[in-house]
Amino acid sequence: MTPITEVEGRRLALSNLDKVLYPATGTTKGEVLHYYAATVAGALLTHLRDRPVSFLRYPDGPDGERFFTKNPPPGTPSWVRTAPVPHREDEKARQVVVEDLASLVWAANLVVEFHTPQWRAGAPGIADRMVFDLDPGPPATVVECCAVALWLRERLAADGLSAYGKTSGSKGLHLLVPLEPTPSDRVSAYAKGLAVRAEQGLADLVVHRMKRALRPGKVFVDFSQNAAAKTTATPYTLRARPGPTVSAPVTWAEIEQCRTPGELVFPLGAMRARLERYGDLLGPLADPGRAGRLPAAP
Repeated sequence: MTPITEVEGRRLALSNLDKVLYPATGTTKGEVLHYYAATVAGALLTHLRDRPVSFLRYPDGPDGERFFTKNPPPGTPSWVRTAPVPHREDEKARQVVVEDLASLVWAANLVVEFHTPQWRAGAPGIADRMVFDLDPGPPATVVECCAVALWLRERLAADGLSAYGKTSGSKGLHLLVPLEPTPSDRVSAYAKGLAVRAEQGLADLVVHRMKRALRPGKVFVDFSQNAAAKTTATPYTLRARPGPTVSAPVTWAEIEQCRTPGELVFPLGAMRARLERYGDLLGPLADPGRAGRLPAAP
C-alpha cells in the first residue's frame, strides 16, 4: 500500500520509499525525500520561490531512463501553483512553481533534478541573477574551474558585482551574481563579453565556445544559461549522478584552497552539517540589497 502523509495540510501519496535510487551508495527514495523535506527545504525553497521549474526526471535512478519536462507532470495536484511561461511552441504554456514544503515533497516524490531560470514568474526574460557555468574538459577538473572562478570574481568585483559559488553537483562549478532586474539579452551579452575576456586572459585554461574539439584540458565558460529560455541546476538539488551528489554552495575559501576534485564533492549526507556551519551561503542572491547593476554597454 502506498503510504499517505500530510504536509502542511496537504495529503500526499509517497511511493516506493524503500526503492534504491543510487546503487553505488544504497541511497533509497525515502532518504532522498527526507533530504529535501528535513535537511534543505528552507534553503532550497528560497531559490525555487517564484521561479518556474523544469524537471529532469530519473524515476529509476541515474542509471535508468531520464527525461526533461517543463510542462506540469500528469497528475499534478490542483493546489500546486503553476505560472504562465512564454514558449515559442505553446503560447499558453504553464510550468510548476514550487513555493512551499508540500509542493517540494510532491515534486521530490517524482524523483527529479530541479532546474530554474535566472528570472521570476511574472517577469519572464527579466533576470535578477547572472550565471557562469564552468565546465572542465578532461583532464581538467574542478580544480581548474576554481582558478577560473577566482579570475572571474576579480573582474566582476571591478564592475561592482558580487559573485557566489556552488558546485554543479557533477564535475564543474557555477558562479551566481545577484542583479537588479535586467533584460536577459543584456545579461547574456555582458556574460559573453566576460567569457571572451577570460579566454583572452587565460588562453591556456579557458575556452568560451561550446565546440567539443576546443575543450580538452580547458574550462568552458558557459554564459549561454543567461538566455531567457535556459535554466540552471537549482542550489541544493540532487543530481542524477552515480552517487547522490548535491549542487552545493561553497565558500570562496574552499574555492581558493581546492587542490583535488574530491574536496568539492558533497553528497546529500554532508548538507546538514554545512547548513548548520554556514547557513545558506547563497542567501545573498535573494537579498535585493545585494543586487548589482551591470555596467553601461560601451
